[in-house]
Amino acid sequence: MSAMSLDPANLLTACMAPLLVAQGGYVRWRVPQLPEAAGPREGRAGVGAPLSLLILGDSSAAGVGAREQREALAGQLVGALSTWREVSWKLWATTGHTTRDALARLAAAPSFSFDVAVVALGVNDVIRGRRLAAWRQEQHQLDALLRTKFRVRHVVHSGLPPVSRFPALPQPLRWALGARARRFDRALRADVGQRSSASFVPLDFTASLDTSAMATDGFHPGPPAYAAWAERIAAAMARDVSRG
Repeated sequence: MSAMSLDPANLLTACMAPLLVAQGGYVRWRVPQLPEAAGPREGRAGVGAPLSLLILGDSSAAGVGAREQREALAGQLVGALSTWREVSWKLWATTGHTTRDALARLAAAPSFSFDVAVVALGVNDVIRGRRLAAWRQEQHQLDALLRTKFRVRHVVHSGLPPVSRFPALPQPLRWALGARARRFDRALRADVGQRSSASFVPLDFTASLDTSAMATDGFHPGPPAYAAWAERIAAAMARDVSRG
């Protein structure tokens, strides 16, 4: 018997598996399916030294919970960066995408050159039960592909959000998924810390993740949370990218 199987949290989750499966089905039926934010997914803005930016991710990167991209992560991040850089940007994000899906998308995409990539992936891997070791390997492969095929100089990895605080999730499903998300987040932080020219941006929001800051589905960010998220990423880039 492995040490992992003896973890009390894992044992408790296993005991609750039938209930968690039932609650997962209920959430999929009950939570409204919000669309991705409308608006352009590439463009150019700002003045200053040129910066080419790729934003890669899942529904949160795609702006679910905001009506338009200018209110979502991409628009708010480009707005923050354009005060000091001329930003040419592309958004490659799709609702439901896992890290494996993002890898497939990058493999099939034409080769571009980006200075910086912002990666927001992991929640769907947590929800779908992806093994942590496999996910870490996929994140490593993603990082390598960005640097080789797309010549990315600096990768900004966004941490996982505090799933344990998502109002759309009933207990004990919220507790179980929250615990998994924290393990994934800790592993990502540790792995990014071992990579050169990479940053980790935590999403351990407190006041920024109250109900008013979230989307109406109780699962995705709303514009206020997207603004706080973009500010953190922009600050990390201002601190780290100029040295990259």
